[in-house]
Amino acid sequence: MTMRLRMWVLALGGLGVAVLYVLACLNLPSFGGDRHPYGDRAVRAALARHTANTVSSVNFDQRALDTLGEESILFGSVLGTVVLLRQTRDEDRQQPEPARVAPSVRRYALFALPVTLLIGLYIVTHGQLSPGGGFQGGVVVATSLHLLYIAVDYRALERIRPLGMYEVADAAGEAAYVLVGAAALLTGWAFLGNFLPYGTFNTLSSGGTVPLLNAAIGVEVTAGVVVLLARFLDQAVEIASTDEEAEDPA
Repeated sequence: MTMRLRMWVLALGGLGVAVLYVLACLNLPSFGGDRHPYGDRAVRAALARHTANTVSSVNFDQRALDTLGEESILFGSVLGTVVLLRQTRDEDRQQPEPARVAPSVRRYALFALPVTLLIGLYIVTHGQLSPGGGFQGGVVVATSLHLLYIAVDYRALERIRPLGMYEVADAAGEAAYVLVGAAALLTGWAFLGNFLPYGTFNTLSSGGTVPLLNAAIGVEVTAGVVVLLARFLDQAVEIASTDEEAEDPA
């Protein structure tokens, strides 16, 4: 196939997509109107499957496959960061010196840490019932752990942040989401279909597979954010190149 023919195929394909896009947009409800067919259908589907939070129903049930893609983007970003920011032969890892923390900052951070951690865990576990979920709660949980860095020092953060465990947890959260989706295939449903009993409406066990997928996202996001911050903090406060190594051509 010549380059000229390839360009024609590309142009025709792009034109076809543009036509389909315009036709789809023409059938959309008007902006700001009183007709919301997609929202109404999403709410009905959420209630039918005993999920009180419609947003979580959309994320982890009605379009759970899209959420798998979003989770995989974060997982890939963490993996790429680990590879790119790994310690190289010309870098020397040094333990950071403890820094003095103002007493008021220490008191506030130590008080806020357990409160923030509890709020993050609540957001994750109640994702199918109230606003929030694994994405939002995972970021809050990961952030809460780093309040120890603000309150004490970097070495204190290291003691509660064994990176190996968090890297495993990141992969486990990603794998758990896929395995729940694959389990649906074994019961005759489509991949990531909501195959579990829906439970009692407005309880922690309601929503079928929604709580499981939400929890998997919470684990993956928490661990992923912790690993990301760890790699960047390592570059900022731990790794330094010595003058001798910088002058070494090898």
